[in-house]
Amino acid sequence: MTTTLTAPVSTPSHDSVVRQPRTVERLVTGQATSDGDGVKLTRVLTQPLQRRLDPFLMLDAFGSDDAGDYIGGFPDHPHRGFETVTYMIAGRMRHRDSTGNEGLLQNGGVQWMTAGRGLIHSELPEQEEGRMEGFQLWLNLPAADKMGTPGYRDIPTSEIPELRLAGATVRVIAGASHGVAGAVQKAHTEPLYLDLHLEPGATFEQALPAGHNAFVYVYRGELDVDGGATRTTVPRERMAVLANAADRDGVRVRAGVDGARALLIAGRPLNEPIAQYGPFVMNKQAEIFQAVEDFRAGKFGTPPGR
Repeated sequence: MTTTLTAPVSTPSHDSVVRQPRTVERLVTGQATSDGDGVKLTRVLTQPLQRRLDPFLMLDAFGSDDAGDYIGGFPDHPHRGFETVTYMIAGRMRHRDSTGNEGLLQNGGVQWMTAGRGLIHSELPEQEEGRMEGFQLWLNLPAADKMGTPGYRDIPTSEIPELRLAGATVRVIAGASHGVAGAVQKAHTEPLYLDLHLEPGATFEQALPAGHNAFVYVYRGELDVDGGATRTTVPRERMAVLANAADRDGVRVRAGVDGARALLIAGRPLNEPIAQYGPFVMNKQAEIFQAVEDFRAGKFGTPPGR
């Protein structure tokens, strides 16, 4: 059973009070593409947005009832220099990697993988029919940690705290909301990762440090971002990049007539150079060349599929 914590909206904790909410800087429409062995997905946070949404590098949304769209999965492939956060709304996906880790990602669960100095992993469906839906977020690592030891954590749905407010259920994957600590805490990037389930007309607000970059991605219904003097409607399958301003202390949203489900993601920027070549994200091009050489030399370990 999922951990449930109750906090009445009439007495929010001090760190949840928003007096000057952020406005929407822009709305982003994702790009339809495919990855792995032909898996159809929508790339919401693309490479041109990496500096603006530092420390986040990528957000993919996938969802289909047609097995042909996902059955190939993501066979053996390498990573170095960042973390992958996979959140499954529906379906079953098996993870294996070259460090010997293995786990089954299923409904409501999260897999948090730290690539560090490098590993090879696969993510393959364990279903041949039915719905497969979820998200993968790439979170950058600071330069000092990019060559650290790889790590992997399975977080089943039962270990993700849920916050209940009037008209809202909030799954706190990372960071904290209204005094409720999430399943994951990270010191350098301080990520906040919330899955908001809002009833029709319900409101939710979240305090955010002014210097943290933040966005909202709506995947059911629609919601309004209340910026005080302005209000922006965010339709389904759109990302709202929230503006940064020194006098703004958080975000306030209201669900539309059909309710809404959305991701609220924020983090402290690293403000470091970004050099990327496919699945390798470092700070300098020379480090990218070294990553390619190390991968070809077998220094990422034995692929799990062999």
